Order: sequence, then C-alpha cells, then structure tokens
Amino acid sequence: MSGASTEDLHRPFITELSEDRGLEGFEEQAADVQPRRADLCSSTTADRMASIPEFYSGKNVLITGATGFMGKVLVEKLLRSCPEVKALYILVRPKAGQSMKQRVSDMMTCKLFDRVREDDPNFHQKIIPISSELTQPGLAISPEDVERLTACINVVFHCAATIRFDEPLKHALQLNVIATQQLLSLAQQMHHLEAFIHISTAYANCNRRHIDEVIYPPPVEPKKLIESLDWMDDGIVRDITPRLIGDRPNTYTYTKALAEYVVQQEQDKLNIAIIRPSIVGASWQEPFPGWIDNFNGPSGVFIAAGKGILRTMKANNDAVADLIPVDVVINLTLAAGWYTAVHRRKTDREQIQRPKTALVYNCTTGGINPFHWGEIEHHVMSSFKRNPLEQAFRRPNANITSNYLINQYWILVSHKFPALLYDLFLRLSGQKPQMMRIFNRLHKAISLLEYFSSQDWEWNSENLSMLMSQLTPEDRKTFNFDVRQLNWPEYIDNYCIGTKKYVLNEDMSDIPAARQHLRKLRNIRYTFNTVLVVFIWRVFIARSQMARNIWYFVVSLCFKFLSYFRASSTLTN
Repeated sequence: MSGASTEDLHRPFITELSEDRGLEGFEEQAADVQPRRADLCSSTTADRMASIPEFYSGKNVLITGATGFMGKVLVEKLLRSCPEVKALYILVRPKAGQSMKQRVSDMMTCKLFDRVREDDPNFHQKIIPISSELTQPGLAISPEDVERLTACINVVFHCAATIRFDEPLKHALQLNVIATQQLLSLAQQMHHLEAFIHISTAYANCNRRHIDEVIYPPPVEPKKLIESLDWMDDGIVRDITPRLIGDRPNTYTYTKALAEYVVQQEQDKLNIAIIRPSIVGASWQEPFPGWIDNFNGPSGVFIAAGKGILRTMKANNDAVADLIPVDVVINLTLAAGWYTAVHRRKTDREQIQRPKTALVYNCTTGGINPFHWGEIEHHVMSSFKRNPLEQAFRRPNANITSNYLINQYWILVSHKFPALLYDLFLRLSGQKPQMMRIFNRLHKAISLLEYFSSQDWEWNSENLSMLMSQLTPEDRKTFNFDVRQLNWPEYIDNYCIGTKKYVLNEDMSDIPAARQHLRKLRNIRYTFNTVLVVFIWRVFIARSQMARNIWYFVVSLCFKFLSYFRASSTLTN
C-alpha cells in the first residue's frame, strides 16, 4: 500500500461514480426530446399572446451574476428595451473593501448604462440589490428577503457561475452545481414564477463532436459526487480530479454539465429553458459596438497581441473560432424567457396534457456564420496596427501554429529570451523585474484556451431557429440574435477598439502618439537586427574563408534576383 498513488487508492470510488446505475434510460429520455421539439414548432404566429416588452411589463425579475459581464448587459437590455419592467432584484455579495451597495452603485455609473441613463435618469430605482453568497447554505439570503422574493418574482435568470477553467473541483462544484440546486429550491417556493432561465455553456458537452439541443447524461450523479467529496480534504480531491473529469478539459465544463442535469430534474415543477453560449465576446451592436469590461477569454489574448507581448499561440488556423457577441446571448436569453412563459401559459389554457420539457438553445456561430482562428489572427493584427495600444512592448505581430515544436521555438525566441533581457535591464536600472512573470501568466492562460482553439464542434440550432420564427418583426429587430447578419471583420475591429477604450481605458485621441511609439519600436528592431548581423559577421564569417565564400555566393544570388526582378518589371511596364 505504501507505494500506491492517491489515484490508485481511490480508484474504486471513481469507478463507482463513473458507472452510476441511477442514470439508466437517460439516453432514451434525451432522444425523446426531438419529437417534442417538432410539436413545439407547430405553434403559429397567430397564436402569440404578447410581444417581448409587453410580457416583461409589470414583471419582477430576479438575476444572479448581475455584476458580471453578461449580467450587466442583461440588466441594461431589460431596462432599455423593456422600460415597463417593474423591478430587477439582483443577488450581490459584498467584496473585500466594497459593500453590496457600493458594488451596485459602481455598476450603474459605468458607461454601459449611458443610453438607459439618457432615457430614464432614475432607472436605478428599479434595481433592488439582495445580499447573497452562493457558497453559503440557502445562498445566505435573509428570511425577510426570501419571503419578499417568493411573493413577487415572475422570472429568474441564473447567470452566476465561476468561469475559471482551473478552479478547484470543490469550489467549482459549490458555485456551479450546489448554488444552482439552492436557487431551484428557492424558485419552487415562488408563487408567481413563470420562467426559470439557466445560462450554461456550449462546451458543457465538449467531449462530443456533435452536440444537439438536448441534455445529455451527466458524467456522474451530482448528489453522489457532492456527498463523496464532502468528507475529502482538498489534496485528495485535487489528486483524483483528472480521473473524475475524464475526457473533459477542465472543472468548468464538467460542473456545467452536472448543473444542466440538476436543472433538468426540476422541469416537471418549473418552466425551464437552458441557454448554451459558446465563447462570449464583446458586444456586436448593443448598447454600442465593442463593449467589453474584462480580460477573460479572447479579450486578454487580443490585448496581449496588441501590446506585442504575445507573439505565438498554439491553435489550428482552420478551426472555427466560435465567438458569440454578448448582446446576441442576452437577446436570446430574454426571448427564451418570454417564450418559456407564454408558450407554457398557452398550453395550460388549452388544457394540453403534455409533459414539461426544458428547452435547450445552442447559442453559437460556427454552424451558421463560421469564422476561423487564422482569420481572427489576421484581423486582430490589422486592427491593432491601425489603432495601436499605448506603450506597446513590441510591434503587434502574433502568429498561430498547430505545430508543437514550432510553437515552443517561438516561445523561447520571442517570449522568454526578450523577457529575460528586459528583466535584466530592469534589474540593472534598480527596478523590480516583471516581464518573465507576465509571460508565465500569459502562457498559463493560453494553455487553458488551447483545447478550444485547436478543434471544431458541430452544434444543432433548431430550437434557436424555431424561437426566431416565433418573434414578431419588431421583436426580431429589437431582440436580434440572428448571427447570419454578423460581419466578422467589422466585429473584430470593434472588439479590438473596445479592449482599448473600455478595458484599458485608453483615449482614442492618443492614437497618433501610439503610432509614433510603434515607429520607434520598428527603428529599434531594425537597429538591433543590423547590430546582430554585424556581430555574426565579425565573430563567425570574417574568420573563415569558406564562410566568406558562402556569404558572397548568397549575396550575389540576392543581387541577381533583384536585377532580374527589376528587368521583368521594366519589360512589363
């Protein structure tokens, strides 16, 4: 026993979890959703009861994750496009050095809400913060607030989750699964609840190449996993995590798959829909193009490339980069909330005896309007050369390769070697070295994204198309989630400008100075290359007759090629 690893010691536990017998027949249940989808599509436009703004008029809405990127866009869109909404209750936790009220106040003063502020200067009166902590029993909501919420809430949007790919399994399970269970328990107590919308991810089932709009069997029974991990210390859980998550790349996708199953278990009691966005990026149109407020996902990669820090990335140039603008996700989410409630109400009114089914919407672009990583590289570099970031480390010039050895070579030559030289300069000038630390963090972030940038998936989007067909022309315009209209080069350009304006808080009026800085960096590079050539000449070539002969031969060939090129150009003219 002394020579056995922790993984070996817990192999029976892992096997028992992976081969749980309580999930038999789940595949048949998932497959049964397809006929029901066709039944749902039979509803005609004449049967619609209300437009989306009319549905949300007078409604009380509960939103989790409202201070996050997607949550803020959801709050803004509801206030702007559904101005008659009664109140938005948002679950907020105090942060170190910031009270709950301060966090909400900071959120409402950001530029995102400028359009809402113009239409209604008192919009903040509709936002009601509720103190909550997702890691605590009962979400740490006070009894008074529980009574308040259960008495008035009509729609729940569950956006809160940890999106860190390397989150420890216990913590990811607490935030993504257990918190979802507790919110569902609270939702069942709500007397006037009409729809519960859960935000998942398109990569919850990334271990499959083709992903339908169904809830697949979970990798393990969530209840059994929670009970089993409860008694283990963090070291043991860390050791067995790779075996538990299996062919999924991280704890994020693993726990989001479990959360979908948890939500589905309540579909007989609640009107539920699940939204599965892919890689959520900056806004496309609303409230204005290019809105982004964080370094997560592609945003951090774009900024690193624009600063000249990132020079190489391992990815497949021909793989689809399934980015989805945040406003597309939010428009679909609000439309799904409307449809989930109105369609169920219509079913009940007509006394149709049909089992409730949680509708799943794959919110992706790859199968509808594909764009590839190689194209993104080209447009990001072009954008940052036209609109450079301030105080760039080097000129933007990143390359994507799928070859491991080539990638490692460029990491050594273009990342680590310059970082060591720069840190040496900082040490000699009495400053604290930092570039090597920055590059190490960058490499870790890039490695977490590598799984998603090196392969393709196919997502079915029939439910999304069905929902679009149910909208009135006016709703289709106001709540646009038709990605066929997305112009990728324009979107990427706005995305890059958005990272400059809203993430780095740089002024567009300083672009001429930034361009001058890039020209300075170019001159430094040319000078360095010239010095390097002279050094190589003096050290190696000038001391060897054979090396000189080879050098002269290469130079003469170059001159002959140039002469031939000029002569050909003259003849052509």
